[in-house]
Amino acid sequence: MSTIYDYSIPTPRGEEVSLSQFEGKVMIIVNTATGCGFTPQYKELEEIYEADHEKGLEIIDIPCNQFAGQTPGTDEEIHDFCTLKYNTQFPQYKKSDVNGENQLPLYAYLKSQQGFQGFGKGVKAIAMGAMLSKIDKNYKNNPDIKWNFTKFVVDRSGNVVARFEPTADMGELRKCAEALL
Repeated sequence: MSTIYDYSIPTPRGEEVSLSQFEGKVMIIVNTATGCGFTPQYKELEEIYEADHEKGLEIIDIPCNQFAGQTPGTDEEIHDFCTLKYNTQFPQYKKSDVNGENQLPLYAYLKSQQGFQGFGKGVKAIAMGAMLSKIDKNYKNNPDIKWNFTKFVVDRSGNVVARFEPTADMGELRKCAEALL
């Protein structure tokens, strides 16, 4: 049986980074976009990173253009956008697919560990559900990533302990990650 540490992710230069280098750390793995209504979550992700990186937190930012083409730029343009607009200090990895036949193998693993459990409550949750029901009537019954800024939390032992949909409260994400530090 594989563990999260058996997977690697590509950098914008095409090098492979093994997640084993993050063994013993808490990870937030997130598929991001530069032109999405959830893009301002970069600010909160950076705040979490600044507060907790020294304590052993890593943010694994994997840009993805699979959702309404909301990440059209090159890897360099994505990096420039994130650092200029949100002053991000965590690295952006290579723009990659998180669903379908070309998905990163890491994402198949993450989804097998934490499936979709709903968007929660509130206006954004209702709107996401309504939009997705037009795209995929069966969206509630498969583990696929539904949209940009889906976040997985991995504990220091490599267990995928939580999945936060883009509509989830960022404060809850932060509490979850900090409880593991």
